Amino acid sequence: MKKDIDARGLSCPAPVLQTKAAIDSESPVLIEVLVDNEAARQNVSRFLKSQKYQVSEKRNGSDYCISGKREGEAVMQKKAPEISKSQDAKIMVMVTTDRIGHGDDELGAKLMTAFLKTLKEIGRELWRLVFLNNGVKLTVDGAKDLVSLEELEKSGITILVCGTCLDHFKLLEKKKVGETTNMLDIVTSMQLADKVINI
Repeated sequence: MKKDIDARGLSCPAPVLQTKAAIDSESPVLIEVLVDNEAARQNVSRFLKSQKYQVSEKRNGSDYCISGKREGEAVMQKKAPEISKSQDAKIMVMVTTDRIGHGDDELGAKLMTAFLKTLKEIGRELWRLVFLNNGVKLTVDGAKDLVSLEELEKSGITILVCGTCLDHFKLLEKKKVGETTNMLDIVTSMQLADKVINI
């Protein structure tokens, strides 16, 4: 069975939500999703891969066709959170700004630098960093705190960067760290986290 979805004209997370709804209700072996922006292309492609589809992409002008193929007809089993008492708690830090506090922007930027350098002190419980709104500016080429984020990512911390936000600031092509994500992934991360810290 093949499912076609035309998500052109829609911004994230709508294309991913439409794709998820189709997979949840129909579990197609083949699925093709049309989108017309780079953030949606990355998010739909990554979502299909997370659902065990083999993904290929074709570009036609400003449109992208993302094709997913799953071997066999088995319905995917949804993953349940796997947190037991023996595991470390999961802390998610949501960063919505490129500085901390209000008043003096220079001081706020210095505080953010110190915060990102110190985050590793949380230890194994630090699970995921999510960057939204102005916070995405910390993840792009030329950002002064990029090294700290790269070190955290290399240590195994998942970093998610809002694709809609990157697109809004015209920074999608300049992202240097983390995975481009959407609101569905962010909300799911909040559900799975034991604690969410907002900055």
